[in-house]
Amino acid sequence: MLRYTYEGQDCNLARTLEVIGERWTLLIIRSALLGTSRFEGFLESLDIARNVLAARLTRLVDQGVLERVPYQDKPVRHEYRLTPAGRDLTCAVLALMQWGDRNLPQELGPPRRADHIGCESPVHAELRCAQCGRAVHDEEVQVRPVR
Repeated sequence: MLRYTYEGQDCNLARTLEVIGERWTLLIIRSALLGTSRFEGFLESLDIARNVLAARLTRLVDQGVLERVPYQDKPVRHEYRLTPAGRDLTCAVLALMQWGDRNLPQELGPPRRADHIGCESPVHAELRCAQCGRAVHDEEVQVRPVR
């Protein structure tokens, strides 16, 4: 929910930022990836205003990133679960976290890390060639128009 739209631009990044490019939105997605699913849980973990949280959750549901699912009948209460599109943001969120770890380090080290369930080893976001499968360094990447 950027202040300005990108109407008339043919840009995949700008289109994505319209959905997830606002500060609170990414933090809500991060919290959901960490297991938070209820409104009160988001409030506690984010220290966000109720009206801002409600607006961001509604937008994420409308955009198909989260789904609103009832968990209690009387009174009716809902939780927010990541959809497949929401879970698909895992790599992007990890890449941003790891960028911060490298470029904005803290004296005590990172506050959290992503581990592979099963072997408990760290998981890293990386660039990989779709053709040969080789890991690619950022200096080997060229972003170019395809139409």
